[in-house]
Amino acid sequence: MRILISPVSFDEAVMVVAGNADIVDIKNVLEGSLGAQMPWVPKQVVTELGKNHKLTMSVALGDLAYKPGTAALAAYGAACLGANYIKAGLYGMSTYEEAFAVMDAVTRAIRMVSNDILSVGAGYADYRRFGGVSYKDIVSAVKDAKADVAMLDTALKHEGNLFDAMSGEEIKEFINLGHEAGLLVALAGSVKKEHIKILADWGADIVGVRGAVCPDGDRQKGITQEHVEAFMKFARACERQVA
Repeated sequence: MRILISPVSFDEAVMVVAGNADIVDIKNVLEGSLGAQMPWVPKQVVTELGKNHKLTMSVALGDLAYKPGTAALAAYGAACLGANYIKAGLYGMSTYEEAFAVMDAVTRAIRMVSNDILSVGAGYADYRRFGGVSYKDIVSAVKDAKADVAMLDTALKHEGNLFDAMSGEEIKEFINLGHEAGLLVALAGSVKKEHIKILADWGADIVGVRGAVCPDGDRQKGITQEHVEAFMKFARACERQVA
């Protein structure tokens, strides 16, 4: 299981890399759950941190509206920045058809740059609260678009975490459906330390956090290297228990 940690700035990215996170996920929490950051931030991360570190970087495209062309152009730009994963937040869609159209456009744009960059379709565990795309349709749309990773996050952070939005059985079903479709599966959404062993046991490939590596669990307070190191140590111990 790989741990993805989401800094919002170059300075936070330095701490995430120093704390030995598996994936540095550049986003902007001021613009939403998968808010898009200004392109010069991931560019600086690749240019400066990539010199001396083996860097795996994810870039979020935003909580996207149903505008496949806009999403595709954003994905192409992110791919040119040197991202290893590109995450499209399928927020403004309500059907499989809409989610597929956006993911197809995003994935095709990414492939114009590289076949090695992983295309991530991110749905929302709390989709019922705002009429979003169901987790089953997320898997189908990601698979049919020939993308690589099916992900769930939460859109409404003030209303709880992944486990508040979906039952354990639903989360396990999402993981299993993703794997049956030949996809990697990523989970996020105010995930806490106590959730890590559960998600590892259920077979999640990637788990994303931010608040869990901030003081007092407050994602607005900023990431610290100390919290990243402690979290990574804990996650590795959980993995050993599961293995």
